Amino acid sequence: MTGTQEEQRAWDIAATVCDPEIPVLTIADLGILRTVEVAQGGVKVTITPTYSGCPAMDAIRADLQTAFAQQGYAAVDVELVLAPAWTTDWMSEVGKTKLEEYGIAPPSGQSTALRHAGPIRLTLAVKCPQCSSLNTKELTRFGSTSCKALHVCLDCREPFDYFKVL
Repeated sequence: MTGTQEEQRAWDIAATVCDPEIPVLTIADLGILRTVEVAQGGVKVTITPTYSGCPAMDAIRADLQTAFAQQGYAAVDVELVLAPAWTTDWMSEVGKTKLEEYGIAPPSGQSTALRHAGPIRLTLAVKCPQCSSLNTKELTRFGSTSCKALHVCLDCREPFDYFKVL
């Protein structure tokens, strides 16, 4: 984030808002916080949902408005931007570590969203966030949310979510 000291302060406020579906991640960790602009005592925050139908956007908008109101900002405009589409490449390394510590396997590899051509991607083993085994298998492509798949570790027998590479 570059800009004035006031813009940095506003970014820092927005970056404290947690994802309601994965509360250990902030919207900055998740990479959905795109821009924060300050003008005449008001703030404009731009966020990109992880997918266009993400039900958490209304909660995130309300949490952003609350966070800024608590810091004395009267006017807060939260804009949803769908293009460019969010990609797991935007997640921070800190966010990926938090996911694993929370028991969700973080996305592995890079998305094809930012590449126009290249080799065909192969599906690799997903490491169990409990025991670190690679002896895992996918149970269902869609887990607790559309951006996660449900896997099971064949060694420790624990089920876990995997945050899909998008």
